[in-house]
Amino acid sequence: MLMAETLLLGAHVSIAGGLDRAVDRATAMGCTAMQIFTRNASRWQAPPLSDRMIKAFRQARAVSNVHFVAAHSSYLINLASPDLGTRQRSLRAFRDELERSCRLGLDALVVHPGAHMGEGTDSGIATVVRSLRTVCSQTDAEVAILLENTAGQGTGLGAAVEELGEIVRAVADERLGLCIDTCHAFAAGYDVRTAAGYARLIDSVDQHLGVAKVQLFHLNDSKKDLASRLDRHEHVGQGMIGREGFRQLMRDGRFIHCPKIIETPPGENNCHALEDLALLKELAG
Repeated sequence: MLMAETLLLGAHVSIAGGLDRAVDRATAMGCTAMQIFTRNASRWQAPPLSDRMIKAFRQARAVSNVHFVAAHSSYLINLASPDLGTRQRSLRAFRDELERSCRLGLDALVVHPGAHMGEGTDSGIATVVRSLRTVCSQTDAEVAILLENTAGQGTGLGAAVEELGEIVRAVADERLGLCIDTCHAFAAGYDVRTAAGYARLIDSVDQHLGVAKVQLFHLNDSKKDLASRLDRHEHVGQGMIGREGFRQLMRDGRFIHCPKIIETPPGENNCHALEDLALLKELAG
């Protein structure tokens, strides 16, 4: 069994009022890990990070118990877009996010593989690979780039572990890893409610990427049923996955040191986040 205090466990927290305030919010919830946006996730343009902002964030983190910090990239970024203009904007935005993450001293940057927009899975994967190779060749930032599995809505890529493995192998950059979102996996058809179903997901990851490539988990329950292809997060244990699915993950010795983040709304005075985090610690044993 894991001791709760050894877990790298936390939440996605707001940066309202300054990046350093995010560390304060995470600390108030007892987080040892956290995820943030480094810029407005719904806009292409973003003001640059000032030296003062970077210094304040780094100082706040240094005196906290937050040992892992990831950034989530903008929702506008589509590295698989067949439209040249959209892809170029996506490349610029993603390169900027990677550079911002590096300046802040973050551990990882999470990005969705993107959507092929009707061009087909093979074409979409080829475009993602080209995009990631371009970004990786243009920066030496020592920040892990984590591809997040998706629910499979529309033409989105990365719902199947096989697709993620194909992308990572083709890009062949050691910075590339995997972020597994439990809600997305469930919505994509991986039945993580049971020990057998959870084992099938992780066995597939091991076969196509290797479990060492898993560097972050997003722990979200699902409002929708298995294979719905709908990305609808629910608080841990209150959705269609239920407690047992999360118990399997929290007690998997292969991921003892792998950070785990919740992404649901924290509620007033963080009431919901505190409940979710407490439950996950309980499920860890």
